[in-house]
Amino acid sequence: MASQLPSFPRTVFTIVEPISLIAGCLGPLIDVDWFIASQIDNAALPASSENARLVALQLGNAYGLLFLVGVAVLYTTSELKVVRNYLVALLIADITHVGLTCWGLGYDRAVDVAEWNAVTWGNVGFTIFLGLTRTAYLLGLFGLDTTAAVPVSKKKS
Repeated sequence: MASQLPSFPRTVFTIVEPISLIAGCLGPLIDVDWFIASQIDNAALPASSENARLVALQLGNAYGLLFLVGVAVLYTTSELKVVRNYLVALLIADITHVGLTCWGLGYDRAVDVAEWNAVTWGNVGFTIFLGLTRTAYLLGLFGLDTTAAVPVSKKKS
């Protein structure tokens, strides 16, 4: 199915995004305390608790699941309707992800782009890029999808 998408969105959705999901999965698994501390840079925040560690690990697991679902949908289905519906669901999740992240950061941190760390750039900047790419694809701004070649069978007389 992925071969039916125009080149740019195909590269973003089938290569770049899965790599970012693996990174999101590995971050808390490799160093959960760093992952928690990097969500909001603030020395006044308390050190991570066992609850925060568990939630961060569960989030990492959810990123792993998203990776698997994305690969399953984009590499196995030949139906563009399924892919489009999947991308609409991800677009909704992009909007809520950015909204919730900005809400959690608070207004001052959310608009202070110069002070964003790598995690904030991933949660806000990269997610906005993905959402805009999904929107542009769904609006047809990258051109038409190619149709899958259907084998022609010979009729028996």
